[in-house]
Amino acid sequence: MTAAENQSGTLIVVVGPSGAGKDSVMGFAARHFAQRPDILFVRRVITRPSDAGSEVHESVSMSEFEELQEGGAFAVAWQAHGLSYGIPREIADRIESGMTAIVNGSRAALPAIRAAFGKVAVALVTADAPVLAKRLAQRGRESEEDVLRRLKRQVPDVVAGPDVTVIDNSGRLDIAGQHFVALVEQHCAKAPHPA
Repeated sequence: MTAAENQSGTLIVVVGPSGAGKDSVMGFAARHFAQRPDILFVRRVITRPSDAGSEVHESVSMSEFEELQEGGAFAVAWQAHGLSYGIPREIADRIESGMTAIVNGSRAALPAIRAAFGKVAVALVTADAPVLAKRLAQRGRESEEDVLRRLKRQVPDVVAGPDVTVIDNSGRLDIAGQHFVALVEQHCAKAPHPA
């Protein structure tokens, strides 16, 4: 029996286009679930400075990332937008023990994440195109050319499937945040609680 077949918790993977507000929706839920030890918000390992962007992550250099990857530190690793991302391998153990783990993922990496973790729930956070463009411009992390490239990026369609929930974050954060909180609670209710 593989770890994926034996797992009793769930990995909730948050995906969506840049500017959809994935970090904001996850932050809303993290505040809501602050007193819940059975819910883990995963810190990804990223080759990006720790003070860049709103996501709390483990910042490493490219050489450190490659060393970690060669040493088997990641359950899944991928590259996007000139950066490398990794989900720590120990997350699988936490899920197997019955925890609900939430990670900011990638639509392109979703097949690898599903293969590594088996039972996943996908939260596809979306927003209208004008909202995405405005948010990306306000972030100030990229040039106008980079913003346009992000908006045009073709990625696999993940909307289909019984494990995908679409959350529209075009409007108020608390509305999208409550939808995401409800999704997390639904999966926590299905998980057996550790004795």
